Amino acid sequence: MSAEAEAITHRRVLNIAIPIVISNATVPILGAVDTGVVGQMGLAAPIGAVGIGAIIISSLYWFFGFLRMGTTGLVGQALGAGRQAEAVAILSRAILAGALGGALILLLQVPLFWAAFRLSPASDEVEAMARSYMAIRVWSAPAAIAIFGVTGWLIAQERTRGVLVLQLWMNGLNIGLDLWFVLGLGWGVEGVAFATFLAEWSGLALALWLCRDAFRTPWWRDPDRVFDGARLLRMLAVNADIMIRSLLLMSIFVSFLFVGARFGDVTLAANQVLLQFIEITAYALDGFAFAAEALVGQAVGAASVARLRRSIRIATLWSLAGTVVLTLVFAGAGGAIIDLMAKAPEVQAEARAYLPWMLAVPLLGIASWMFDGIFIGATRTADMRNMAVLSTAIYVLAALLLVPAWGNHGLWAAFLISFVARGLTLAARYPALERATAAGAL
Repeated sequence: MSAEAEAITHRRVLNIAIPIVISNATVPILGAVDTGVVGQMGLAAPIGAVGIGAIIISSLYWFFGFLRMGTTGLVGQALGAGRQAEAVAILSRAILAGALGGALILLLQVPLFWAAFRLSPASDEVEAMARSYMAIRVWSAPAAIAIFGVTGWLIAQERTRGVLVLQLWMNGLNIGLDLWFVLGLGWGVEGVAFATFLAEWSGLALALWLCRDAFRTPWWRDPDRVFDGARLLRMLAVNADIMIRSLLLMSIFVSFLFVGARFGDVTLAANQVLLQFIEITAYALDGFAFAAEALVGQAVGAASVARLRRSIRIATLWSLAGTVVLTLVFAGAGGAIIDLMAKAPEVQAEARAYLPWMLAVPLLGIASWMFDGIFIGATRTADMRNMAVLSTAIYVLAALLLVPAWGNHGLWAAFLISFVARGLTLAARYPALERATAAGAL
């Protein structure tokens, strides 16, 4: 094994992954606090307003989530190739792209909010409160989206402890301001919005401070380098591919819920409960996929197949270990967790009936999640886009064949088939990734 490959150690992978795992664990806590503080008002409408408003705003921001993934891959390759100046210039491009994305949301907020409420209608009282919430939160759009790019840059630099500090600061400040504004000052739904607004802008300030070494160089403000036409087009192509891929995968999840709703409220609720298990799994294992993104990007930039293979092997090994642990935990305590999440006996019974399908998702989905990290790091985003198209088509065909015959069991089978299809199709494209790496063509 070469010295380069030996430099990819278990400790190095864990140093990247563990802070991300801890960081992700804080995300559900914030949502619970947002709901809890407005719940102290003793009314149902504020809870629904914060829930709907947060979902709409988060969905608009999520649309620009490609900026995080694309930045990680591009910066990783620049670092692997020893192009430090380009890595710094990518940071500037990512921040500018985030600011422009946020400005676009600000300009289009009226039609966007109108369309969102047409798709998800609510009572007049809830909609009025939600609009008040969103009218405040939307002004942090440039900061929230720019943070995606900075986060991707930090991950590529293997500085995930900085990502953890950023997440802890934003969520901690948000929670503290929630308690003060809502319970102390009585600002209600607007207080929750102001808390998040301030947390996101302060988060951007902290994120930029974490990147202060880059801003001590002249490269971040070199217009010829930052606005290089070929580099900008490359960034646009990478991010466009990831956006299309993400929209296709989201369509699978949304259709899963919509089709499940046809089987009644109880089945819909049961499916929603079980999807939370999958969300927990994804949050827990994201760290290892992120490690793969950073290390694969560097290996590709260095045109080192040995580093590429060792990075993938170690990151996948730890991801597999995490998958097995989570599957065993869910298998042993799944029923108890369902009972905590749903109090209705009929929903509990229904969720238990479909629990075996959920238990299979992590084991069958690990390949798709890890290949996502690998292909993002290598910026083989056209492959990701094309395989997402193929996998979505396979899911639709499976659902058309299996749902009429097996009902919700058929829907779960089609859902699992989509994960397997994505893993297998990306695996089929992996040899081309290795060949391009060896040739230095990426």
